[in-house]
Amino acid sequence: MCGIAGILNFHHKAEQLVPIVTQMLSMIKHRGPDESGIFYDNQVCFGNVRLSIIDIASGQQPISDIDERYWIVFNGEIFNYIELREELKAKGCKFRTNSDTEVLLNLFIEYGISCLQKLNGQFVFAIWDRNKKELIIARDRVGIRPLFYTNTNDSLVFASEIKAILEHPSVNVTLNPQTLAEVFTMWTPLPGKTIFNEISELEPGNYMIIKDQAVSKKCFWELSFAEKDKYQTTNFNEAMEQFDALLKDSVRLRLRSDVPVAAYLSGGLDSSITTSLIKEISPEHLQTFSIGFTDKDYDESVFQNEVSQYLHTKHTSFTCTASDIAEIFPKVVWYSEVPMLRTAPAPMFLLSKKVREQNIKVVITGEGADEIMAGYDIFKESQIRRFWAKYPDSKIRPLLLKKLYPYIPQIQNMSEQALKFVFGGKLNDVNNPFYSHLLRWNNGAIMLKYFSTNIRASLNEYNPLTEFEKELPSNFSNLDGLSQAQWLETKLLMSNYLLSTQGDRMGMGNSIEGRYPFLDYRVIEYSASLPSHFKMKGLDEKYLMKQMMKNRLPQSILKRSKQAYRAPIISAFFSKDSPSYVQEFLSEEKIKKYGIFDPALVKVLKNKFEITNLYSESDTMAITAILSTQLIYSMFIENSYKPDEYKNILTPRIVTNRK
Repeated sequence: MCGIAGILNFHHKAEQLVPIVTQMLSMIKHRGPDESGIFYDNQVCFGNVRLSIIDIASGQQPISDIDERYWIVFNGEIFNYIELREELKAKGCKFRTNSDTEVLLNLFIEYGISCLQKLNGQFVFAIWDRNKKELIIARDRVGIRPLFYTNTNDSLVFASEIKAILEHPSVNVTLNPQTLAEVFTMWTPLPGKTIFNEISELEPGNYMIIKDQAVSKKCFWELSFAEKDKYQTTNFNEAMEQFDALLKDSVRLRLRSDVPVAAYLSGGLDSSITTSLIKEISPEHLQTFSIGFTDKDYDESVFQNEVSQYLHTKHTSFTCTASDIAEIFPKVVWYSEVPMLRTAPAPMFLLSKKVREQNIKVVITGEGADEIMAGYDIFKESQIRRFWAKYPDSKIRPLLLKKLYPYIPQIQNMSEQALKFVFGGKLNDVNNPFYSHLLRWNNGAIMLKYFSTNIRASLNEYNPLTEFEKELPSNFSNLDGLSQAQWLETKLLMSNYLLSTQGDRMGMGNSIEGRYPFLDYRVIEYSASLPSHFKMKGLDEKYLMKQMMKNRLPQSILKRSKQAYRAPIISAFFSKDSPSYVQEFLSEEKIKKYGIFDPALVKVLKNKFEITNLYSESDTMAITAILSTQLIYSMFIENSYKPDEYKNILTPRIVTNRK
């Protein structure tokens, strides 16, 4: 795993850009602390920082083909590179290294941009064609690895993280109020956008070709669910066997590494399945890590230990406190580069830090299973609401909602009337394409009231939902309700939210590569081709997976209630031991200075935690979003925060070809 950064300059000699790209790479050296390198030609200067995992001895980047026409920088892994290498050798291709990077480059030379269809991996790469003077940049199907870019007057600037782009002297950024509204409403920017006006993100499953200052962007893969009665199979046993085979092969491929591979073990079904499959395929890899909480409302240590003992893993566990979360939160924001409504990324950052201290570089995790196999509570909540909408006066049907959230005491104590008030909004709006997510997004939109008068005026009634509706596929109305909900969750939140704030960013912040078997495109496509009741039977989520794992995992794990991954918020930010930055960035002075939020309303919100102790779940999300946005302004607009380790500049290996 690596990080990349570069500049395609249309007017000046690229040699002059080496110091800038060096500075850019220095800002993402956490993504690749082992090596760094830069290539420059007449127009392009790009480089990478390397986390050595495949072909440690000779896999340095940037590298070229034998004729030095094509040069590549690459962030990620091509898991089927061994098979692709043999295919290319049969066509007469010669190799100088054993790296997947060289395989990728030669695959592109052989097949052109259509090579993307052959790749099974998680990647971003940039290839420079010296003859055509053409730059090609591509991103993996589901956006596991990030890529951002911007245009200056005479250059295209790109990098794995925004903070690297900000090192370019011509790049100055401002906050985008519309994207802030999207984050507060929907938890994430819409695809392709960032919270900065000047910076875009290459969308998952997309590539772009830049030539003569013209940028052509195209999609090579899109998520597609089977329409009603057009499923690949309606035989449950056949589906279960095929899903099992695909997932096991996905795990097998993701165990390929020249360094040790470990696994995260959360105590939930997804990570338990991946760990179980690792044991079946390669028992010697069975080293697991987990994190628990001193606050028992969030802790799953009992289940983590149970799975570890059942599978006989070499297990290491860590405990996280509320004060740990508060202390590390600014650094979490620094790596995520986006406001967050929850503190859940912080424990993941702490876990990856502990794992790196054990000299582990690669971990296999269970992300993606909730999206592709309907594991989230929001899917069941939508099903109950559709069921309830058929008889909106029913007194019994709303009570089903209590079964979804046994871990939230406030919901367990709600009366029938209270449940109707909280969950009954837009109940009969079942034909709305966003029906499954309407409650969540309406609750989020309430938080827009905390914006300052200027920010609200600049929004000019901008509606993120209206904008996102343009992204819906043409056959969306032909999908059943669960498939619609899965598409929304996967398209909008999986890459931009789950994989960024809890996946790539928190792992790479500590030089840890995450690998995600459930996000193998074959697994995703097969799951999307199956009937919805294979995934959720009644209100039993991930039904196929549970049946598949009978006698392979403890019954207590297969039958336990779904517990959403959460972390403390109020005990982190509003206790006597809370760090001083919390009060500083929520102070009236700082709120007024940055001009993003209304000082009076923020003060009222703070009082709910500090004085009255009467607050809702939405209030905790709002205060987290406000605090993280304030930190982002300080870090990336004011440039007043930079961790000490980024003050040292790299000395990359420089290669060039100026024929």
